[in-house]
Amino acid sequence: MAEEAEHNLLLPAPADLIWGSIAFVIVALVVGKLAWPTFMEMLDERKTKIEDGLAAAANAKEEMAGEREALADEINNAHREAAQIRNQAKDNAVEIARTAKADAASDAERITSNAQRQIEVDATSAKKALEQQIGTLAVDLAEKIVGAQALDPDISRDVIDRFLDDLEAQNAQLAKAEVKEN
Repeated sequence: MAEEAEHNLLLPAPADLIWGSIAFVIVALVVGKLAWPTFMEMLDERKTKIEDGLAAAANAKEEMAGEREALADEINNAHREAAQIRNQAKDNAVEIARTAKADAASDAERITSNAQRQIEVDATSAKKALEQQIGTLAVDLAEKIVGAQALDPDISRDVIDRFLDDLEAQNAQLAKAEVKEN
């Protein structure tokens, strides 16, 4: 028991300490020669993968920033182009309206001119028809006045022609007077 009393509880027995130290050194050498290089290689691979991943993330971030900038430029260009298209459409609409008004005015003037010519043609033909009717009525009246005596058809025609010429001369004078008034 004296040996036991001399023995320190905190320190192992000298034989255990020697054999334990030898076993530790053997295990440390085996681990250092066999397992440690594999472990370090695995850590280096992991470090490389992490660094590559960080570099790829940085590249992706830079690409994203570049793409965002390019997208923002495209959006700005699209807005500018849309504004130009709107302005051009407004200008085209104004030009189309102006052209339509000019076309409508020229069409209205053409229609008015055609209508005026048609009115003049109708008036001329109506005047001629009226003159012929007046001539016929004048002959009938002359026959009634003269009595039962019939006029020679050639003389009647000459009288009608002179009467119509006189009417035309009067109409020409009236037309000149109307033109001067307008």
